Amino acid sequence: MERIIFHCDLNNFYASVECLHHPEYRNVPLAVGGDIEKRHGIILAKNQSAKKTGVKTGEALWQAMQKCPNLVIVKPNFSLYLRFSRLVKKIYEDYTDQIESFGIDEVWLDLTHSIHLFNQTPYELANTIRERIQREVGITASIGVSFNKVFAKLGSDYKKPNATTEITRENMKDIVYPLPVEDLLYVGRATTQKLHTLGIYTIGDCANFDPQILKRRLGKWGEYLHRFASGQDTSPVLVHHYEPQVKSIGNSTTAPKDLKNMEDVRIIAYILAESVAARLKEAHLMAYTVAIGVRDVNLQGFTRQHKMDEATNLSDTIAKIALDLFEKNVDFKISLRSIGIKATDLVLESKVEQLNLFEDPVAKQKRLSLETTIEKIRERYGFNAVQRLLMLEDTVLSGFNPKQEHVIFPESYFKG
Repeated sequence: MERIIFHCDLNNFYASVECLHHPEYRNVPLAVGGDIEKRHGIILAKNQSAKKTGVKTGEALWQAMQKCPNLVIVKPNFSLYLRFSRLVKKIYEDYTDQIESFGIDEVWLDLTHSIHLFNQTPYELANTIRERIQREVGITASIGVSFNKVFAKLGSDYKKPNATTEITRENMKDIVYPLPVEDLLYVGRATTQKLHTLGIYTIGDCANFDPQILKRRLGKWGEYLHRFASGQDTSPVLVHHYEPQVKSIGNSTTAPKDLKNMEDVRIIAYILAESVAARLKEAHLMAYTVAIGVRDVNLQGFTRQHKMDEATNLSDTIAKIALDLFEKNVDFKISLRSIGIKATDLVLESKVEQLNLFEDPVAKQKRLSLETTIEKIRERYGFNAVQRLLMLEDTVLSGFNPKQEHVIFPESYFKG
């Protein structure tokens, strides 16, 4: 049986919700971002009017204001966005229980076994769902209809806003194959550059390329890319309310000023590491891998990671590994705008046996007790109640609380 997969993408979600709550902004350029006076933020989402002026998701607020001087910037209201996301999901639940979230503003639906209940073609049903979202919630969506998740996602991106695109086996070569290869799910800048060196510029190029050469050049990922491009994705849509095990805990921030050297990075890295460690302890988890992410002033970025022999949830350990990764991989020829630290390969702390013969277990327990005490003091009296001396060297850089200000990014942020 041919699968029937929808990908539903709420158009300019954060900005759309803000315009709904502030009708006076509907016909003016609007963006959701941080505090423009502190330069502490980027464009998280923008409406169509702002998009027409060249405002881009992910760029600094001051850059957006240069392009569009009359741009209205509102601070994000995440609890409101989550409420609207849940309202839309209630509509999806009327059609299937196979609902897989892809960020706060996107989902896949599998209607293979329920389509017969509605006496409509897949294209007609997608239009019905879009109309209900607009009528009942007040925002618009674009929906891609196809026989797999990858092509359904391409369909929702193909025509925006408020549109339905159906990609079938009959029209896939006409719609999908001419698209840039970077439009393919999970293909970022680094992978795009590698594919370009092979002469692969479109999804059709990738589909028609020798899969064995792709596998030799890109490893297992090359094999997956060929399957994605060829329409052979078979990954299932998860059942609604399925809760996957937490795979990572991390924090990132856009710095209030450009980071030009390791001294600047060190201040923020320790704050981020303390936040990550505190959240690990709250979840009773420990991590075997520490990863960093950077984004420079040109919005170019990369990630690096280091796997440890022993799991940890100590901020000092996380910070030292992260700083080592920064020192080895960042030359500061271009200043950094944002950095992040993430703990992955997580395990329950109750499952970890501390067997390191080269580290004093008593000293480690003292460090753990000290960090736990500091976290409790901060929880009761505020983040600034206890600070490292390092934080006082530059209070502009250290003047944020990543644990409290933890941001939920819309998926579009990562698309550039």
